[in-house]
Amino acid sequence: MVTQLERRREKGCRAAVVVCVGLVLLAGCGGGAADGDGEREVPPTATGTLEQLAAKARCEPNLQTDAEEIRQANCRTADGRYVLATFATDRGQREWIDEANDYGGSYLVGRRWVAVGDPKVVAALRGRLGGTVETASPHHSGSSGSGGSEEGHSGHHGS
Repeated sequence: MVTQLERRREKGCRAAVVVCVGLVLLAGCGGGAADGDGEREVPPTATGTLEQLAAKARCEPNLQTDAEEIRQANCRTADGRYVLATFATDRGQREWIDEANDYGGSYLVGRRWVAVGDPKVVAALRGRLGGTVETASPHHSGSSGSGGSEEGHSGHHGS
Protein backbone atom coordinates (compact mmCIF):
# COMPACT_ATOMS: atom_id res chain seq x y z
CA MET A 1 0.00 0.00 0.00
CA VAL A 2 1.33 3.42 -0.93
CA THR A 3 1.70 5.79 1.99
CA GLN A 4 1.04 9.52 1.93
CA LEU A 5 4.78 10.18 2.17
CA GLU A 6 5.49 7.97 -0.86
CA ARG A 7 2.75 9.73 -2.86
CA ARG A 8 4.14 13.15 -1.95
CA ARG A 9 7.67 12.07 -2.87
CA GLU A 10 6.43 10.64 -6.18
CA LYS A 11 4.43 13.78 -6.95
CA GLY A 12 7.38 15.97 -5.93
CA CYS A 13 9.69 14.02 -8.25
CA ARG A 14 7.22 14.40 -11.14
CA ALA A 15 6.88 18.12 -10.43
CA ALA A 16 10.66 18.54 -10.43
CA VAL A 17 10.90 16.78 -13.78
CA VAL A 18 8.13 18.94 -15.24
CA VAL A 19 9.89 22.09 -14.02
CA CYS A 20 13.17 20.90 -15.58
CA VAL A 21 11.45 20.24 -18.90
CA GLY A 22 9.77 23.64 -18.73
CA LEU A 23 13.11 25.33 -18.15
CA VAL A 24 14.67 23.48 -21.08
CA LEU A 25 11.80 24.57 -23.31
CA LEU A 26 11.90 28.17 -22.12
CA ALA A 27 15.67 28.35 -22.59
CA GLY A 28 15.31 27.11 -26.14
CA CYS A 29 16.29 23.60 -27.00
CA GLY A 30 18.84 24.56 -29.58
CA GLY A 31 18.21 25.09 -33.22
CA GLY A 32 18.69 21.74 -34.84
CA ALA A 33 19.97 22.18 -38.36
CA ALA A 34 17.38 21.58 -41.02
CA ASP A 35 18.03 18.19 -42.49
CA GLY A 36 16.16 18.79 -45.71
CA ASP A 37 13.78 16.19 -44.36
CA GLY A 38 10.73 16.74 -46.50
CA GLU A 39 8.62 13.69 -45.80
CA ARG A 40 10.27 10.68 -44.26
CA GLU A 41 9.29 7.18 -43.31
CA VAL A 42 8.24 6.77 -39.72
CA PRO A 43 9.51 3.53 -38.19
CA PRO A 44 7.47 1.43 -35.79
CA THR A 45 7.40 2.98 -32.32
CA ALA A 46 10.55 2.03 -30.42
CA THR A 47 10.46 0.31 -27.04
CA GLY A 48 13.08 -0.37 -24.41
CA THR A 49 14.97 1.13 -21.52
CA LEU A 50 16.13 4.73 -21.46
CA GLU A 51 19.59 3.59 -22.57
CA GLN A 52 18.19 1.47 -25.42
CA LEU A 53 16.01 4.33 -26.65
CA ALA A 54 18.94 6.77 -26.42
CA ALA A 55 21.09 4.40 -28.48
CA LYS A 56 18.38 4.20 -31.17
CA ALA A 57 18.22 8.01 -31.13
CA ARG A 58 22.04 8.19 -31.40
CA CYS A 59 22.47 9.99 -28.09
CA GLU A 60 24.77 9.52 -25.10
CA PRO A 61 22.25 10.10 -22.29
CA ASN A 62 23.19 12.41 -19.41
CA LEU A 63 21.04 10.85 -16.67
CA GLN A 64 19.28 13.48 -14.53
CA THR A 65 16.60 11.48 -12.72
CA ASP A 66 16.86 7.80 -11.81
CA ALA A 67 13.78 6.95 -9.77
CA GLU A 68 11.57 3.89 -9.73
CA GLU A 69 8.67 5.67 -11.47
CA ILE A 70 10.65 7.83 -13.96
CA ARG A 71 14.10 7.94 -15.51
CA GLN A 72 15.11 11.11 -17.33
CA ALA A 73 18.19 12.13 -19.30
CA ASN A 74 19.35 15.13 -21.28
CA CYS A 75 20.49 14.29 -24.79
CA ARG A 76 22.32 16.15 -27.51
CA THR A 77 22.64 15.03 -31.11
CA ALA A 78 23.49 16.77 -34.36
CA ASP A 79 19.78 17.67 -34.52
CA GLY A 80 19.83 19.54 -31.19
CA ARG A 81 19.11 19.04 -27.49
CA TYR A 82 16.16 17.25 -25.95
CA VAL A 83 14.98 15.48 -22.81
CA LEU A 84 14.26 11.76 -22.94
CA ALA A 85 12.17 10.19 -20.16
CA THR A 86 10.91 6.68 -19.52
CA PHE A 87 8.11 5.72 -17.14
CA ALA A 88 7.29 2.67 -15.04
CA THR A 89 3.56 2.89 -15.88
CA ASP A 90 1.31 4.18 -18.65
CA ARG A 91 -0.61 6.18 -16.05
CA GLY A 92 2.57 7.83 -14.77
CA GLN A 93 3.48 8.81 -18.32
CA ARG A 94 0.04 10.30 -19.04
CA GLU A 95 0.04 12.27 -15.78
CA TRP A 96 3.52 13.62 -16.59
CA ILE A 97 2.45 14.66 -20.10
CA ASP A 98 -0.73 16.29 -18.79
CA GLU A 99 1.31 18.34 -16.29
CA ALA A 100 4.02 19.17 -18.85
CA ASN A 101 1.43 20.42 -21.35
CA ASP A 102 1.07 23.55 -19.19
CA TYR A 103 4.56 24.55 -20.38
CA GLY A 104 3.82 24.09 -24.08
CA GLY A 105 6.23 22.46 -26.45
CA SER A 106 6.55 19.44 -28.68
CA TYR A 107 6.54 15.90 -27.36
CA LEU A 108 7.39 12.67 -29.13
CA VAL A 109 5.39 9.99 -27.34
CA GLY A 110 5.88 6.23 -27.36
CA ARG A 111 4.83 3.45 -25.02
CA ARG A 112 6.09 4.53 -21.58
CA TRP A 113 8.56 7.08 -22.98
CA VAL A 114 8.57 10.68 -24.15
CA ALA A 115 11.11 12.97 -25.80
CA VAL A 116 10.73 16.74 -25.39
CA GLY A 117 12.45 19.37 -27.48
CA ASP A 118 12.31 21.86 -30.31
CA PRO A 119 9.83 20.84 -33.05
CA LYS A 120 12.66 20.21 -35.55
CA VAL A 121 14.48 17.98 -33.04
CA VAL A 122 11.28 16.07 -32.27
CA ALA A 123 10.65 15.57 -36.00
CA ALA A 124 14.17 14.20 -36.49
CA LEU A 125 13.75 11.87 -33.49
CA ARG A 126 10.48 10.58 -34.88
CA GLY A 127 12.42 9.37 -37.91
CA ARG A 128 14.51 7.17 -35.57
CA LEU A 129 12.11 6.26 -32.75
CA GLY A 130 8.67 6.37 -34.35
CA GLY A 131 5.96 7.50 -31.97
CA THR A 132 3.35 10.23 -32.07
CA VAL A 133 4.01 13.95 -31.92
CA GLU A 134 1.92 15.94 -29.44
CA THR A 135 2.06 19.70 -29.12
CA ALA A 136 0.74 22.04 -26.48
CA SER A 137 0.56 25.80 -26.26
CA PRO A 138 2.17 27.49 -23.25
CA HIS A 139 -0.29 27.96 -20.38
CA HIS A 140 -2.58 25.19 -21.68
CA SER A 141 -5.76 25.33 -19.63
CA GLY A 142 -5.76 21.60 -18.94
CA SER A 143 -9.55 21.61 -18.98
CA SER A 144 -10.14 20.44 -22.53
CA GLY A 145 -7.96 17.61 -23.74
CA SER A 146 -4.23 17.24 -23.79
CA GLY A 147 -2.85 19.33 -26.60
CA GLY A 148 -2.99 18.31 -30.20
CA SER A 149 -1.63 15.48 -32.20
CA GLU A 150 0.69 16.18 -35.07
CA GLU A 151 0.00 12.86 -36.72
CA GLY A 152 -0.96 13.56 -40.30
CA HIS A 153 0.09 17.22 -39.98
CA SER A 154 3.09 19.24 -41.14
CA GLY A 155 4.59 16.41 -43.13
CA HIS A 156 4.12 13.87 -40.33
CA HIS A 157 1.87 11.32 -41.91
CA GLY A 158 0.62 8.35 -39.97
CA SER A 159 1.42 4.90 -41.30
